[in-house]
Amino acid sequence: MMRALSTQQIRRLEQGAEAAGVSTDTLMERAGLAVASWAWRAMRVGDGVLVLAGAGNNGGDGLVAARHLQTWGARVDIYLCTPRTPDAHLASAVEAGVQAVDADDDPDQAKLRASLRTASVIVDAVLGTGRARPLAEPLRSILAAVADEKARRPHLRVLAVDVPSGVDADTGAADPASVTADVTVTLGEPKTGHFRFPAADHVGRLVAADIGIPRQTLEASTPHIVTASWVRAQLPPRSRQAHKGSFGRVLAVAGSDAYVGAAYLACMGAARAGAGYVTLVTPPSVRPILAAKLTEATHLAPPVDAAGDYAPGVGRWLRDALDAYDALLIGCGLGQNAAAQALVREALLSPSALPTPAVVDADALNALARVPAWHQRLRGPAVVTPHPGELARLLGCSVAAIEADRWGSARAAAQRWGVVVVLKGPFTAVASPQGDLRIIPYANPALATAGTGDVLAGVVAALLAQGMPPFDAASVGAFLHGAAGELVLRQMGDRGALASDLLPALPLAAKAIRERAPIGGIEETSYLEPGPP
Repeated sequence: MMRALSTQQIRRLEQGAEAAGVSTDTLMERAGLAVASWAWRAMRVGDGVLVLAGAGNNGGDGLVAARHLQTWGARVDIYLCTPRTPDAHLASAVEAGVQAVDADDDPDQAKLRASLRTASVIVDAVLGTGRARPLAEPLRSILAAVADEKARRPHLRVLAVDVPSGVDADTGAADPASVTADVTVTLGEPKTGHFRFPAADHVGRLVAADIGIPRQTLEASTPHIVTASWVRAQLPPRSRQAHKGSFGRVLAVAGSDAYVGAAYLACMGAARAGAGYVTLVTPPSVRPILAAKLTEATHLAPPVDAAGDYAPGVGRWLRDALDAYDALLIGCGLGQNAAAQALVREALLSPSALPTPAVVDADALNALARVPAWHQRLRGPAVVTPHPGELARLLGCSVAAIEADRWGSARAAAQRWGVVVVLKGPFTAVASPQGDLRIIPYANPALATAGTGDVLAGVVAALLAQGMPPFDAASVGAFLHGAAGELVLRQMGDRGALASDLLPALPLAAKAIRERAPIGGIEETSYLEPGPP
């Protein structure tokens, strides 16, 4: 996994690299080579490349990239957006044939507009991580010219080095004039601002380039970013000698008259994530519908009262049934009537520990929110999967407070309750009771539709049933869910997708991860990877 770093941590790592004998110039050479190689391979560099360079190290990275691209056959212009002291990197680029223009020598920006018209790729190497104050002239008008040309020619590609200029690498704030990149090649490791809005809307595809900064121990609170390479190593193996019992048994308590589909999506999410056996417990009023739709699942008939609601004591019955299962999933579409709430309390808040790990979602969370100090009575490993509204109810605060600090809210809840917390939403946050935090690098509007959370709960339950520890099951499950959403987005676009569209995409996402196919999230590269022939 990678880490999401603050600018202070970045400076500390760079100082550590210097102390270890890796100079700033060496890092700059590696960074520029990584940017140039990725641009050439992935952005279909044509005749013209325009490098917008600033006065600092970010500008130096751009100058090195310009030199390489010119050497490889592109026609490269450099536009020095702010005064830059002549240095070896600029001299080397000019010696290689790059045309350099200083913004001070182009007061009407005629030369800038001429370079923009002939460019196929623009490299934004102006500010990087070192500046967070509002953009001023002439940079504002320079970036406005870039935006105008991009609007005129949508196929024009913009590549940002480290972070788009105008974006705060720590907070995720973005100046209204900020560059909107198609791709951001971040150097070393991602920055916290990459995963916070509005900055995230300016990042485009995120590529992390290893430039050989020695890894050092950072604060335990440093968030980790889940990557496809880490998920690939965690996916449970699938033996050719396996049978259905080899891959875990999930017991799902889900569905009600108002939310029949939730039970279907949760059970199929578990099945599509590899569980060998899925059983549904649901009220008799909806069981015939779900029995017809869930042809691969089995069903258990719970004790009910004369009205067809869950009978008193059904929670104890459920605990006994769990002896034959490896994971419990409870809450998806369960409803909030008195019988459903009693079931949740009896099943989860018994004096004895749960016999299996549990995924607690949706209406089960709403039921727990009505029980003071519920977490003191929940025994056994559990993963809770709230959206911001549910987490706000559980914590007794506003949704705005959750959204203002999603990472801190998830971490605080997990430590307070002693469970793994999956805070759903763009860049889902997964927190452990020990205070560890993992960020899922997907923010996908195609997933902003009813039922996708039910699918996620089923996926996590399937991984628990296959023996994965709760924190890893939650992290891998959320990543698989996001990767499946990426496949749906590619096929269908960002509107009109349904939660059920995720179901066939789940095994395809797992296949893509195993086979190292591009699956969105963070793409990884290195200065050691070959450039053009």
